[in-house]
Amino acid sequence: MQKQNSLVSKKLARITKVAEILSLMEESQKNKEWLKRQMKKKTLKILVKLSMNSFQILNSCPDSFINDLLDTLKGKDLDDLGDINSFTKTFFWFFTDIVAGSNPTIPSKEQARKIIVLNELIARTETFQNRDPNSTVILPTGDGMAIGFSDSPEYPLRLSIQLHKILTEYNKSIRRKKEKVLIRIGIDIGPVYIIKDLNGQDNVWGPGIILTRRVMDLAGDQNIFCSSRYAEDVRVLSPEYKEIMHPIGDYSIKHGEQLNIFNIYGDGFGEKKTPRTKKITKKSETFEETLKAKTIFLFNSIDIKLDVIDPKTMLTHHVWKWNLINLSDSPRDQIFYYLDGDSPKDFGDMNVKIYDESGEKAEILNVSVNKPTHKEFSVRLKKPLKPRQRKRFVTIEYDWEEPERTFFYKVPTDCKLFTYNFSIPKGIDIKNRVLKVDSELGYKWNADPPASLKFLPDKTTISWQGKNLKAFDAYQFDW
Repeated sequence: MQKQNSLVSKKLARITKVAEILSLMEESQKNKEWLKRQMKKKTLKILVKLSMNSFQILNSCPDSFINDLLDTLKGKDLDDLGDINSFTKTFFWFFTDIVAGSNPTIPSKEQARKIIVLNELIARTETFQNRDPNSTVILPTGDGMAIGFSDSPEYPLRLSIQLHKILTEYNKSIRRKKEKVLIRIGIDIGPVYIIKDLNGQDNVWGPGIILTRRVMDLAGDQNIFCSSRYAEDVRVLSPEYKEIMHPIGDYSIKHGEQLNIFNIYGDGFGEKKTPRTKKITKKSETFEETLKAKTIFLFNSIDIKLDVIDPKTMLTHHVWKWNLINLSDSPRDQIFYYLDGDSPKDFGDMNVKIYDESGEKAEILNVSVNKPTHKEFSVRLKKPLKPRQRKRFVTIEYDWEEPERTFFYKVPTDCKLFTYNFSIPKGIDIKNRVLKVDSELGYKWNADPPASLKFLPDKTTISWQGKNLKAFDAYQFDW
């Protein structure tokens, strides 16, 4: 009887955990496909029929998986909490604040008055009044406001112009200069992650709103700045937009990154004069070379292979195979490379070999940078790449220790097919993780689809494939 009661208790405890998992999955907008991916990560060999729902799938899983999954959904396993794609939404962002709004020499009462004025003027604009509440996010930021529109890229621009015109009329009625309301505006496009706050309400965080804030931070009194990615999308919508958006160059932001900025101004809105601080007058040589490579070649497909030769030092043999298409109007025989590694290493010790699809070796022309963990060099192919040739491949092989057990790769151009294959001798505990990386912010989340892990008689392998990647998409491969 006691044994029977114990079995009943265990069964009830399991049912309770399954019910809690289903509830948490619903709250975080996770579905059956997410559940199947978690099972694949844990290499559960359970047959899942198409007709099975999430409850039926969970009932077929062992207790250990149920416990791990519950920890993941509760946030105890932060490593697996990176499946954030289901929370992601892209907005067109308007971000403004009051110039010198936090100046300690200005009385708090006056600062509060300006914030009230700004909020009231935004509320009076036609764009704000006609917005779709279901497609709009409004976030007060103390002395300013961030507004995200998901239904039209034009709305942040229209809101900025309308707000400036109303604000100009308001400031005309103010005699004392200190009492005038001066603002700066940043506009950008980007994704954010819908995250529950402590009150259970939806809040947002992510690259979209952070980068828009950084665009705004570059602006001065009455400037309306936007990023080049936003400008290039919106300028083509109307000749009027093209006339009011003016490229002003690259500006440096945090973490050594840079943004290409447009200044928006016209009759009754914006300010032609811009701050010179953080303006970049000369691009780095690496940036120029990368830009040049992007213009000349299309990386139609990329195949990366990593084979760990010595597990003690993580000496790894790298093989990169590029399907290059020459986009210029004349034959090209030179390619620029830059390589990075975890450990200090001299270029001469890396066993670098470069060859084309026929096995013809390329000539290394020069090594312009031979730093301990960074190399830059150019090579000349024996047979030039003719314009628009599609069946030309260039392969580089080299050896480098990777004690951090991670490999980072940024795609140089749009790429139809990217494949990654990794192997390590059997018996080594490894992670099986592929992360997509926001290289501007350093934010990372699990790539979709997940990588495939196989245990072979003599080695363990990881493979991953991505299709239709965009230029400068970045990925981190951990093992």
